[in-house]
Amino acid sequence: MIQLTIIKITEYGPWTLTLGSDREHELQMLQANLYGQIQKMFSEKNSLVFSNRFDEFFAVTNGLTLEDHIEFQKKLEKLSSLKLSMSIGYANTPFDANIKAYEGKKTPVILNKEHNIYGFIDGKSDQKVTIMHFDVEDLTSRRKIKSPYEISSIIFNLYAKMSQFFLERKSMTFFMGGDNFMVVSADNSKENAKEFLDLAKEEFDITLNCGIGTARTVREAVKLATKSLDTIREIRKSGKEKPEIYELSCI
Repeated sequence: MIQLTIIKITEYGPWTLTLGSDREHELQMLQANLYGQIQKMFSEKNSLVFSNRFDEFFAVTNGLTLEDHIEFQKKLEKLSSLKLSMSIGYANTPFDANIKAYEGKKTPVILNKEHNIYGFIDGKSDQKVTIMHFDVEDLTSRRKIKSPYEISSIIFNLYAKMSQFFLERKSMTFFMGGDNFMVVSADNSKENAKEFLDLAKEEFDITLNCGIGTARTVREAVKLATKSLDTIREIRKSGKEKPEIYELSCI
C-alpha cells in the first residue's frame, strides 16, 4: 500500500495574468522557490516531493496523517500568497493512488475545508514504497560528439518512453535532472526494470543502470535505491563484471 499527495497551485492561470506580460522570470523564480519550500517540509517527515509541470507536485507520503498535511498548509500559507490544494490517495500501486487522490479532489471528498485538503488517508501500518533509480551509463562519451542541447533532446526522448512504459505498469516516472530518473514502482520492479533496460538499448542505443530500494517510507526507499546505484558504480570501478540492476530492501 502506498500513499500519495498531489499538491497544486489553485487558480494559477488567472493569477499569472495579473502580473502583466513581463512575468515569466518572476514565475520561474516563484515556482523554484515554492518547490524548495515544499520539498524541505515533506522531506523532514521522511517524504519526498517530485515536480510535475511546475504548478503541481507529487509527494509520496507514507505514514503522514491529515494533521501533518494541515501543518504543511499552515506553514505554506505564511510563506506564500499563493493558495495550494492537497489531494491524498492510497492504493496498492502508485498510479492507482494517484487516481484515488484525483477522484477525492474531483468528487469532492473534503478532509479539511479550511486548508483545502481532499481525498483519502490510509491509517494502516503496512505501507511500503519501492523506488527505482536509473542513470545513463557513460554519457560522457556522447558529450564528446553531441552538443549539450542534443544530449538534452536524447534524455527527454528517453524520459517520454520511460514514462509511458512504466505508466502501463501502474508506476510513475520522474526526471530528476542530469541523466537521472526515479520511478515510484508497483510490483515486479526488477522484471520491469530489466525489460526497460533492454528496450533502451534497442531503441536508443543507451545503457542504463538501475538501483532499486524498498522501505516503509519514501526517503528510506530512495536512500536504498541510490545506495544500490552507487554499488553498481563501485563494482564497475573494481574491474569486476557489474550488474545492470542492484536491489536493497529493509522490509
